[in-house]
Amino acid sequence: MKDHEVPQDDSILGEHKRAVYATDAHGRYVVVPSRGWEVEKVVNAQAIDEIRRHIETVRQQALRGEASPLAYHMARCQMTPSLLAANAGVWRWRVQRHLDPRRFARLDRASLQRYADVLGMTVEALGQVPEHT
Repeated sequence: MKDHEVPQDDSILGEHKRAVYATDAHGRYVVVPSRGWEVEKVVNAQAIDEIRRHIETVRQQALRGEASPLAYHMARCQMTPSLLAANAGVWRWRVQRHLDPRRFARLDRASLQRYADVLGMTVEALGQVPEHT
């Protein structure tokens, strides 16, 4: 893309700009500020909608007792079992087991605190799933 063709559409960046690479009149790569691109705005909106749908699905599963509150809070924070395990200092298979509501209900306070710390919440909040979003 040529430096004068870099899109300057409204985007999720608002008034901020980001650097993109383009070629100048001599064919050299240069850094050009861009406000965004309409296509990028649409794709990001679709991705956000998909994330919200996933969170709502997991929330409903947790409310029905098919998943633990931990599963909901992981989805809300966009974490995978591997990511949560790495940050909490536990094995991934243990996190995976704690997504089961029966096993989650038997966790000791120290394990709950470890998850709560990583998720940035209290132990009490970790055990709750909101009725409405």
